[in-house]
Amino acid sequence: MGPLTFHPIYKSRIWGGDYLHKILGRKLPEKERIGESWEIVDRPEAMSVVDIGPMAGYSLRKLVERHAPDVMGPHHAPHRSFPILVKWLDCQERLSLQVHPPSEIATKQGGQPKAENWYILTTAPGSGVLVGLKDNVTRGQLEEALQSGAVEPLIRRQSTQPGDSIFVPSGCLHTIDAGNLILEIQENSDTTYRLYDWGRSGVDGQPRSLHRDDALQSIDFKKKDSVIHHPQPGLQCLVDCPMFRIRKFDLHLDSDPLALPAGEQPRLLHIVEGQVQITTLSSGQALNAIEPVVFEKGRNVLLPFSDSFYLRAVAKKAIVLITDNFCLPLSHDQNPNTL
Repeated sequence: MGPLTFHPIYKSRIWGGDYLHKILGRKLPEKERIGESWEIVDRPEAMSVVDIGPMAGYSLRKLVERHAPDVMGPHHAPHRSFPILVKWLDCQERLSLQVHPPSEIATKQGGQPKAENWYILTTAPGSGVLVGLKDNVTRGQLEEALQSGAVEPLIRRQSTQPGDSIFVPSGCLHTIDAGNLILEIQENSDTTYRLYDWGRSGVDGQPRSLHRDDALQSIDFKKKDSVIHHPQPGLQCLVDCPMFRIRKFDLHLDSDPLALPAGEQPRLLHIVEGQVQITTLSSGQALNAIEPVVFEKGRNVLLPFSDSFYLRAVAKKAIVLITDNFCLPLSHDQNPNTL
């Protein structure tokens, strides 16, 4: 089956811009502020379609329904939606102050929980994120601040630099400042409650809608902190939560390839620096009989359960993220240098 890539789905956002063109070389719709590129998604309102290879033209839904054992493994129900949504976020302006509901609140409100992780690809000078309430901030204090407009002093602010990774659990109040290009890896959900939008108007000139009651119910006032990792060389686990795990790997041209064995679980590959050559080994095939494929920075690739993959940097160095454990967890005693 080999590696699977998909046509991006571009979303116009009032806070978007043209970083996807300037930094990743994407051809974007003209005269639109593109804030999001949905790279891998299986939802009724947005569906990924394979762009190249023998499965070109297949939707992700059709792919899983017809080839679930090969793509996801023998224990994945074909009717189940793909559990991860991958996006690029071009934050040319600050986003709204928002929250995603925890599972118990989401069920009551008719939404879906959403834990997410941000990998910062590039930043402008002074960029940052606001994630989590400061210590001892109460709901009453937050409600008073919403009335006066003095909300920002109650939120923790973290400056950002390329390579930072920030885990944002459901129930955590957050926003992203202007100047960040971010890879967002999240649960398959599109439930977001806007608490505050800095007095901004939408494209129609009217204030954008808010969801204050739902947002206030969703905020976890006891758990304030997200998890922030700053860039380090070599293997680094960025997040390991019940919904997914993300690890960062440095690939080198003169090193052994990173081996991703078949028959363990599906994985997502995210190329965040350089170019990566992928060699696929399917059952019954010799490794040297497979024509390698090269993917550039910015690509997000689904690596099916049924094949083995070998990753190597094309030039001196590449950096990749691997998302896994969204289907079946790995054994904790497995060699951490293979996936």
